[in-house]
Amino acid sequence: MYSSPTKTPTELSPRPQQTAEPARERSQQLPGGHAAESASGHEGERAGSERLPSSLPAGGVGLRAVRMRLSRGGGARPKQGQDGGREAGSPDGGRRPTRSGMEHLERCAWFLRGMLVRAAVRRYLPWALVASMVAGSVLKEFSPLPESYLSNKRNVLNVYFVKMAWAWTFCLLLPFIALTNYLLTGKAGLVLRRLSTLLVGTAIWYVCTALFSTVEHYTGRCYQSPALDGVRQEPQSKQQCQREGGFWHGFDISGHSFLLAYCALVVVEELAVLREVKTERGHSLHAAVTALGVALGLLTLIWVCMFLCTAVYFHDFSQKAFGTLFGLLGWYGTYGFWYLKPFSPGLPPQSASLSLKRDSYKK
Repeated sequence: MYSSPTKTPTELSPRPQQTAEPARERSQQLPGGHAAESASGHEGERAGSERLPSSLPAGGVGLRAVRMRLSRGGGARPKQGQDGGREAGSPDGGRRPTRSGMEHLERCAWFLRGMLVRAAVRRYLPWALVASMVAGSVLKEFSPLPESYLSNKRNVLNVYFVKMAWAWTFCLLLPFIALTNYLLTGKAGLVLRRLSTLLVGTAIWYVCTALFSTVEHYTGRCYQSPALDGVRQEPQSKQQCQREGGFWHGFDISGHSFLLAYCALVVVEELAVLREVKTERGHSLHAAVTALGVALGLLTLIWVCMFLCTAVYFHDFSQKAFGTLFGLLGWYGTYGFWYLKPFSPGLPPQSASLSLKRDSYKK
């Protein structure tokens, strides 16, 4: 009806007024209900036309142009955030990558917590380590496994993790114990007291490794080659023997078996506090506690894996047996005996009573 190209918008504008009068007259002839509906419809159209910009021409062409513009997306759009969705400051908009990474971290923490933060794990892990040491030694003696990457002393796990096992354990347990114990108790003095467990662990590590070196020194001799075919009389120490190209052979207690067993047992004991620590996602320390828990859980799996590799590929049975025994004694002498006493660093704070802990260790 508006197809004529010669007519201007000013010529077309009176037409809605001409068609509105007959329509109003017809609506008055209808029953009361229909007339009210028609009148309300015209009122809505007039209200809509009043909301249109005043700069647009009145009439059918202006209204049709506005409708076409709105249908094509020409209207105002809501403010968007950087993610193309909601605003960046909204509760669930603009931070989706961070939330997604946090969800993956929480899933990993949930999985590791189910594996390591159980009383049964703390109770049976020492026996599992002893059994794996015996089984690996028997396998090494009677049916040696073929050489692999893990049998090479220069593999990444051995060079960068096992050689510095206590340093890794110390550096991760320090903030973990501080945060979790403070969240549960709120007492700085108790936190410092619990952190002294790391000093005790450092002393155990130093004394045991020094003892192993002393035993090897007094039981060893310097040979011409690893085949032990000739004895050198001049060198008086292992370091001097090796500097002169000799091979020192003595009773070498497995430091790997000792340290890996001790570190794994200590970490599992400290992870037990996660049963009591409950932090919401919005809490300022939630991400830190979750990340430290995941790191310590993965570190424990590395320690157990490398303990098995030591049992299968390295040392004699007696050397691994003594090393594992010292690791178990270091753990049980502290967490199983001394830390149950009043004058000690104490166990990780838990809801269980002290008598229940004592009974679990006795079992």
